[in-house]
Amino acid sequence: MILTIIRILEYHDPYTKGHSKNVATLASLVAERMGLPDEMIRKTYWAALVHDIGKIVIPSTILNKEGKLTLEEFEIIKKHPVYGHDFLSTSSELRELAKYVYHHHERWDGKGYPSGLSGEDIPLISRIIAVVDAWDAMRSDRPYRKGLPKEVALKELTEHAGMQFDPSVVKIFVSLIEEQGIG
Repeated sequence: MILTIIRILEYHDPYTKGHSKNVATLASLVAERMGLPDEMIRKTYWAALVHDIGKIVIPSTILNKEGKLTLEEFEIIKKHPVYGHDFLSTSSELRELAKYVYHHHERWDGKGYPSGLSGEDIPLISRIIAVVDAWDAMRSDRPYRKGLPKEVALKELTEHAGMQFDPSVVKIFVSLIEEQGIG
């Protein structure tokens, strides 16, 4: 069922083609590198796979817009974690993933959304997804820009550690990318 939903989302938002799987694969590698238990690694993979599922109700004209989003359009985009949470909460098999999807745009400094959580109040799986999601977004071509070079994307993550991202997750992610030659 999840893979079918992901395919529908990829049709609705072509940017997500491959994005969800990229994020899921890298997020689970980070969780493994952090020494998390197998069950947490599994949850990390599946939560990362469905992290953008709420975008299915965002108009494709907004998702695929080539120019800068208006404030109103950005407010609509910011609702996708809530929509994803609500969608996943209706399924007994997927309910456990809902909170991680809900919080994947929170920021370490508390300036994220939808709840404005900060630091370790943000679920660890959501903090992992946030870093990997940002990495894949920066590295990928978007309707409004080309993907960033690997070195630039790594620098962005490092510069935002402790503000936007959990610094310990960034440190592990950067070492993983550099050691494995990923990206």
